[in-house]
Amino acid sequence: MLESAQEWQIKHSLGADIPSDETNLLIQTALKIAPDLAPKVLRMTSDIPLARGLGSSSSVIVGGIELANRLGNLNLSQKEKVQIATEIEGHPDNVAPAICGDFVVASYVDDEVYSVKHHFPLCDVIAYIPDDQLLTSESRSVLPTSMPYKEAVKASSIANVMIAAILNGNLPLAGLMMEKDRWHEAYRKKLVPHLDHIRSISRNIGAYGAFLSGAGPTVLILSPEEKTDQMVQELGKLPISASINVLSIDQEGIQVF
Repeated sequence: MLESAQEWQIKHSLGADIPSDETNLLIQTALKIAPDLAPKVLRMTSDIPLARGLGSSSSVIVGGIELANRLGNLNLSQKEKVQIATEIEGHPDNVAPAICGDFVVASYVDDEVYSVKHHFPLCDVIAYIPDDQLLTSESRSVLPTSMPYKEAVKASSIANVMIAAILNGNLPLAGLMMEKDRWHEAYRKKLVPHLDHIRSISRNIGAYGAFLSGAGPTVLILSPEEKTDQMVQELGKLPISASINVLSIDQEGIQVF
């Protein structure tokens, strides 16, 4: 935050597509929670690429909630922040871990968020981020509107084993279950043709697993630390314009400095 102003203004270098006034999602979120906030001049920076399945909009929503919390002296609890963020986003999938940090399992049932935080086992997370965008709306359009009951049961059982494996620290099993997903990857793979190739590389090198990040096109690879350099080298040989980042799991969630 820089200074008080007559109108909201955001200074950033994120491109012309990102609003610099109160139409920005950051300010819209803050004003939704605290409508009487006095306008400020803000500075915004972000390392999260847009439309890559990395939760950029969720991060802005979480930032807007914290902006309102601080400027409005709301003293919101973590649970309240998660509830508000979920109501705005429509689901807790991204906002809950953004607020709480680490590994969060969450559900939004009867307008109430239920969540459990747990420590994610130690590993590197390699993000393969294509330069080409894939809008969430386009990625959602290929999903079926319904699923046979038998298939839904199978998809749920795979997800359950994946979560149990993470809780037990069994990353090889967790990665295997991630690659057997029945909820969305089978439908979205045609929009992300590099996924199967990356999985082949991952298996040959000995990473735990590779999977779509959100709606794609980013692919995340869970890798033992000793395999990461080799994974990055092989990914760099793919004939796709992309960036490759080695990440770690943030355990704290949103922080104010």
